[in-house]
Amino acid sequence: MEGIWTSVVAVGGTLLGVMITQLFQRLASGRSELFARSEALRQERIATYSSFAAALEDYRHGQAGRWYRMRQDPEGEAFVAARDEAHRLRTATRQVLYRVKLLTDDQGVVAAAEQAYQRTRDVSTAQDQAERDALDARAREAIDAFVARASPLTR
Repeated sequence: MEGIWTSVVAVGGTLLGVMITQLFQRLASGRSELFARSEALRQERIATYSSFAAALEDYRHGQAGRWYRMRQDPEGEAFVAARDEAHRLRTATRQVLYRVKLLTDDQGVVAAAEQAYQRTRDVSTAQDQAERDALDARAREAIDAFVARASPLTR
């Protein structure tokens, strides 16, 4: 009789051990999947936010070229080429802006991205050199503000 109880306790202990092991493996697997997902999201945010900042800088440069070419010769080929390039850069920047919006729930990041885009867009509307310089400086500040606002989401 004692042998039966020993066997029952051994089998029960083995079953309990298997169940506890499975529970811990499931929890560890869940944590591992959550970590992998959050790391993939972090990497995607780093790529998208840095791409957006780079696109904004390119667009800002294109807007400056457009503004200068218009002052030189508003009917000239150089202005038309600069205008077309600025439009292409605007489209590229908007495309990355949409990715920024898709990757974050933080409305402060979205607002900073929108503001950086709008201020960069406004550079070509300046009436004189002083206003162009001021608008360009505001665009650079807005780009820096976006990067500062978005960077905590990449850590």
